[in-house]
Amino acid sequence: MRILLIIVAWMFCTTAVFAETDIQEITTKGGIKVWLVEEHSIPFIALEVSFKGGASLDAPEKAGATYLMAGLLEEGSGDLDATAFSMSTEELAASFGYNAGRDSVSISAQVLTENRTQALALLKQALMDPSFNPVAFERVKKQVLSIIHSNETDPRDIAGRTIRGLGYPNHPYSQPLEGTIDTVQALTVDDIKAAHKGALAKDRMYVSVVGDITAAELGPLLDDLLGGLPATGPKLPVKTEFAAKGGITVVDFDTPQSAAVWAHTGIDLKDPEFFAAYLLNHILGGSGFTARLSHEVREKRGLTYGVYSYLASYDYANVVGGSVASSNDRIKTAIEVIQDEWRKMADKGVTKEELVAAKKYLTGAYPLRFDGNGRIANLLVGMQMQGLPIDYPKTRNDRLNEVTIEEVNAVAKWLLKPDALRFVVVGKPEGLISTD
Repeated sequence: MRILLIIVAWMFCTTAVFAETDIQEITTKGGIKVWLVEEHSIPFIALEVSFKGGASLDAPEKAGATYLMAGLLEEGSGDLDATAFSMSTEELAASFGYNAGRDSVSISAQVLTENRTQALALLKQALMDPSFNPVAFERVKKQVLSIIHSNETDPRDIAGRTIRGLGYPNHPYSQPLEGTIDTVQALTVDDIKAAHKGALAKDRMYVSVVGDITAAELGPLLDDLLGGLPATGPKLPVKTEFAAKGGITVVDFDTPQSAAVWAHTGIDLKDPEFFAAYLLNHILGGSGFTARLSHEVREKRGLTYGVYSYLASYDYANVVGGSVASSNDRIKTAIEVIQDEWRKMADKGVTKEELVAAKKYLTGAYPLRFDGNGRIANLLVGMQMQGLPIDYPKTRNDRLNEVTIEEVNAVAKWLLKPDALRFVVVGKPEGLISTD
């Protein structure tokens, strides 16, 4: 209850505080670089540690190893089993989180100032000496297999796996994050230990801390917590292009409603024209009910309850894509409308009114992301991993507002490629057949 009250109080004061707070970049004596935001009004800190690589480090025959490993980090360490570790965490009013994504493994911690030494010692034990107990291993493996079985009956998940396979052949991105039934069943405890050693290495580590701690206090704590990790990890994947050509792939699946996803090559986050592309996508399909796709597909024609587009700047690939679901007898029309709107936007661009509204929304919504020290720590790590400058939170809205309509419409002409769109449709869509 105590930590919950502190979190709630922090959430109410953070946005205003963060706008006036400088981010410090410090390097510990052990060589660990960290971004720190000091806020001493509440005795509470949030720590975020992320490691590049994630599930992309899994060999094809070991797909799912990193995901399973992350799930086991909270299942006991040292001489503590899962129950004892959980009880120790609760006694310290601490909260730990472990997550494996396609491009990273992330560790988060929220601890009280008075307990931070003991709490971080417990976290260190989980990171350095996870037990990977055979009983816990089999139990968590069964949980992962249950997730995979569920995904195999989810049209949207089937569509996502299919388009990744088409878009990234012979690349880790084509592998399911959780692995497959065959690969997960074959995993051993030794595989999990290897995944742990490979994923948590200092040469691809990014750290941020927000809360009640000074730079002088933080350095020794981080060196003790993270200094014993392996210095280097395995080679990271190479960049790839979205390989699927324009067309339609139909996956037959017995369901009354078809799920469709689409994609083509996108734009890198570091591209000078990314902000223009970001505004463009918001207007096209990223702004919910006010977006063009939503207006044309949902509001005007009633073909779906939801449709959206997105920009995805992964570590090793960039795509523009989207998703929609509609009844089997209407999905063909929905896709035709999406293709038509893609082409209209490429040919004619956006209007001044649309651009003004997009800027107003995106600049107004941005401060709301900083509504808690945990979220701020997460955002700061993300900035580091993306190579963004330390002053990005203070300059981001100005950079958005500086984008002109001419720049947005110029990007629309080269970025949006209606003929290059690859659609994957899962269901029994009437009037649609695979084009290759």
